[in-house]
Amino acid sequence: MQRAPRRRIEAPPLTREAFLPFGDVVVAERADITPIMVNFGTAARRNDAGTLESTRPHSKPNLATFRCAPWSRFPVLAESMEKHPCSSQLFVPMKVESYLVVVAPGVEAPDLEGLKAFLALPGQGVIYGPGVWHMPLIVFGEAPAEFVMFVWEDGTPDDCVVAKLAEAVEIALPDGLIGTPAASR
Repeated sequence: MQRAPRRRIEAPPLTREAFLPFGDVVVAERADITPIMVNFGTAARRNDAGTLESTRPHSKPNLATFRCAPWSRFPVLAESMEKHPCSSQLFVPMKVESYLVVVAPGVEAPDLEGLKAFLALPGQGVIYGPGVWHMPLIVFGEAPAEFVMFVWEDGTPDDCVVAKLAEAVEIALPDGLIGTPAASR
């Protein structure tokens, strides 16, 4: 009995418009936000560059840093995902060559039909909306990447829920991506 081929999805470049059903993309330049000049006119401040939410008034803000080793397991497979049911989660890269953003709709479990992957570049942060299924950070390149992360937590199981996918989904990466073997694309 021959097994059906594994589902495979592409990872196009991350854009704010494509990601909006799952949260927001944080970038310094936003044409839809009028900047306020600050710091004696040397800096353009854009307020409300993304929405951060918590549904638990008693939870505490957690500002953390992540240092991620470049991914080395190819092909990249989506096999499990996590969500933060009561809080958005923000990742802002401090040092990164590129990273993978994989998201899915769904309430009790990730909906594989709606699974999406995006390739994020330096200067792009992401805000996962509350309850949005996503994969942990996967970074590409020659050197470790560094991120700032923000989430509200209270130490209960609702801080982070993890689910194994019903079937693994392969993420097709763009050609020429640094740190990936040609065979994985």
